[in-house]
Order: sequence, then structure tokens, then C-alpha cells
Amino acid sequence: MNGAESLVNTLADQGVEVCFANPGTSEMHFLAALENPRMKSVLCLFEGVATGAADGWYRMRDKPASTLLHLGPGLANGLANIHNAKRAGSGMVNIIGEHASAHLKYDAPLTSDIEGLARPLSHWIRRADNSASIALDTAAAVAKAGEHPGQIATLILPGDTSWGDAGEPPKTVRATVTPKAPDQARVEHVAKVLGAEEPTLIIFGGKSMRGRALELAGQVAARTGARLATQFFSCRIERGVGRTPLERIPYAVPQAVAFLKGFKNIVTVETGEPIAFFSYPDKPSLLKSPESTVHSLVTTGEDSVLGLEMLLDALGGPKVAARLQQRVDDGVPTGRLEPTSIAHALASAMPEHCILVDESLTTGRESMGLTAGALPHDTIQNMGGSIGYGTPVATGAALACPDRRVFCMVGDGSAMYTIQSLWTQARESLNVTTIIFANHSYQILKTEFANMGFGAPGPQALAMIDIDKPRIDWVAMGTSMGVPSHRVTAAEDFHKSMVNSVREQGPVLIEVAL
Repeated sequence: MNGAESLVNTLADQGVEVCFANPGTSEMHFLAALENPRMKSVLCLFEGVATGAADGWYRMRDKPASTLLHLGPGLANGLANIHNAKRAGSGMVNIIGEHASAHLKYDAPLTSDIEGLARPLSHWIRRADNSASIALDTAAAVAKAGEHPGQIATLILPGDTSWGDAGEPPKTVRATVTPKAPDQARVEHVAKVLGAEEPTLIIFGGKSMRGRALELAGQVAARTGARLATQFFSCRIERGVGRTPLERIPYAVPQAVAFLKGFKNIVTVETGEPIAFFSYPDKPSLLKSPESTVHSLVTTGEDSVLGLEMLLDALGGPKVAARLQQRVDDGVPTGRLEPTSIAHALASAMPEHCILVDESLTTGRESMGLTAGALPHDTIQNMGGSIGYGTPVATGAALACPDRRVFCMVGDGSAMYTIQSLWTQARESLNVTTIIFANHSYQILKTEFANMGFGAPGPQALAMIDIDKPRIDWVAMGTSMGVPSHRVTAAEDFHKSMVNSVREQGPVLIEVAL
């Protein structure tokens, strides 16, 4: 084997199934090695799509994907969605091509400080020294990416290590992930807090919002009367009928402060205390009441299932059945498309076990509350705040779960960052329904302009916020990339289009004209 073949073979040995790639000249040996039948390679037309897709894959599979990026500029193009993945606790292995070692001294045009670019957003960085060491380097990268929570691992691959003789690659052992146990004294303290029967909110994050952890959360709420919530943005939540409902802390500072005001205690599980997304003049950064006390039950990196089991044991008393979400269907809305009718259409149209990727920012801000009673589904949100995550994450989620329909809600301004995702969705025939909310402006920025105390934007400020001249033709955009696309102007047509998209194989784009 050469070094690149050793790398791909080791990735497969370590359980990495897919590589989201945007290769260049320095990665040709890696590209040839991807003929390995144990590794699926997926071409993305922009590096931000590749890194976002790797994030979406991890969120649905709980195991890292790899990316292949072209030198420092390719990594730089992918950094925004690496940032989002890091904030979400998504693991990924980024393979960055590099000039051959002897060529670096000539300072060719694409030479850059790859380590310097990678360092702020990577938990682990290594530059391959020689072809023979690549297998061990790769195994270490996957082990790091697969930790709990997931980590960002960056392996830099100089061209000479890629094409050089790797010899007989050493056998590598697949790493196992064992989250840490929460501290018993901390659990007993929280049990006493809950036993005092003071108004208490438990806030969940990380992997505690699904599976067994979510079931246990419902039992804790039934046993103690505590309310359950999430931060405004969450990495993945299992929601809908038959699941423990979680409230959502509002985004806007005044509403969030009002929501949290009455709680004497706030207990956190795999997350921190609520903070404002931005700093605003004369508004607090910490959203809880000054009289509230924050107590950590399960910290990041710990086992939330074990922590909640320990808490129930410490609480004692009889087991109480959790309160589960009931079906709520307000029927098919008609008439004007606005946030409420859009949410009702969504709640009625979503099929069982669909995946909802939400980057709707303004139009979909109320959707969470109004879709709580939909059929069971998973919701994925943007933890890092860097725009352009929605369509790439939907792409990776659809590849990870080919038997499930993905609904991706995205504003038109956000969609333009990574619209190349549609091409990959069409090429791979992915079951993604992309919903573009077309208000032809960065509406979120108009709101933020007012929140900062500037009132309505003037002509020059408005020119930096509106994206209406020229107007983007989303139907033509989607069609040009091989995605069947159409526009809807009424709520009943929006509902019908979503229902019809579920019956089709492959991607669909719906432009919601606002």
C-alpha cells in the first residue's frame, strides 16, 4: 500500500463509512485510494458543504465521517461548518492535503499555515511525518473524533507521505467510547434541590434529549414536578407523539428573561446556564433571575443516562409514569403563508420518523412550539450560529438515514451560503425536501437592527440587508441543479407540496413565497 491507501483502509477499519470530498491536485492519491469498496465517497461542490454534511452524518449516526479538503484554502472554506459541528459536539475527521514536504520551501501559491488555520476549531491536529506512520495517525484521529462528545480531528497529509510506500500497515484496534460517570455527591445534591419542591427548571443538551435519557427525564419531571426545557438551539431532539416534551427557552432576551424569572433553581444536563446569543445595550447576558441558583447534574462528556438513573435512585419513592406528548393536529391550514400557518402545515405534513433540519431563523422561530404534537420526529438545529449549515447538514443526515425523509427549513439569505448542497442531493438521490422561505431579505438582521436600538434601517443600511435586487429565482436555481422545484403562495398548497414530496424518491425544493 501507499500512504493514501493505508489511510483509507484504516478509516474503514475504524468504522468510518463515508468521505465528503472536495479534492485538488495534492489529494489525487487519496482520490485513487477511495476506490476502496468499504468507503463511500461523496463529491461536494464547496468545502462548507462537505464539513456540514459530515456534521449531519454524525448527528444521526453518532459516529464520525471524514472529509477531504484541498490544502489551507480548502480548509478555510469549510471552517464555518466545522465551527458549527464543534459547537454541536459532532465528531469528524478532516483530511487536509498538503504540498509534498520538499516542495514547501518554494512557497508555491497554495502554501499556507494549515495548522494555524485548523487550530482554533480542532481538538486534535497532526501532520503525517511519513507513509509508514499514517495508519497509526489515522486510527488516533478517528479515536479522538469518536470521543463523547464528538471532537474535531485534523490530519494533514503531505503529498510525499500520500504516494510513498507505507509497507505493511500495522494492525489498529477500534477505539471504544465510554462516557464518564457523574459525581455521586453532585447527583445527591440535585436530588435534595428537587426534593425541596421549589420551582425548578431542568435544561437538557448534548445527547440527553433523545432515547433512554429522554424517557428518564420524563420520569424525573413526573416524580418532582420540575419543568423540562432545552436551550433555544439544540444539536438533536427526539420530539412528537409518545415522547417526553421539552419546552424551548426563547431566543429574544426579554422573552427569555420572562420565561426563566419564576425558577428558584436551574439544573443543567450536558449544557450550561442560559445566556443571550448576543450582547445588547442595556440587556443582560445571563438570562436567569439573579435569585436563581444553577446546579449541574451531568456535565459535558458525562453519561446523561447514568446520571438520570442515579438521580431517580437518589430521589427514592415509587416509580411514576412520565407525561408523554399527545397528538395535536390543527388540520390543514388555508390562505396566507405566515409563521403560524406554516407551522400548522408542517405539523400536519411531517411523516413519522422524519428528520427536521431547522435554519429558518425568522419564519420558523415559532415552529417548535406548534409542531410539538406532530408525529415522532427528530429536530436538528444550528448550535454554532454560523449561517449556511442547513442544507449541508440535511445532506449528511439523509445519507446517514436513507430510509427517512429529511425536511430542511431554511431562509433564502441562509440558503445562498451553501446552495451547492442541492447538486449533491440530486447526484446521490437523497430524500431531502428543502423548504426555502423567500422573503428576499436578511429579515433576521432587520430585527437585530431594531434590537440594537437603531429603529428602522435607512436606505444605506437597508441596501445591506435586502437581497431583492436582483431577485433570486429559487425554482430555476433548484431545477438547474437537478432538483424538482416549485413555488407555493398559499398554506394549503404548501401542505400539499410537502405531502407529495414524501411520496417521491430523491430531493425536492419548495419555495415558500412570503
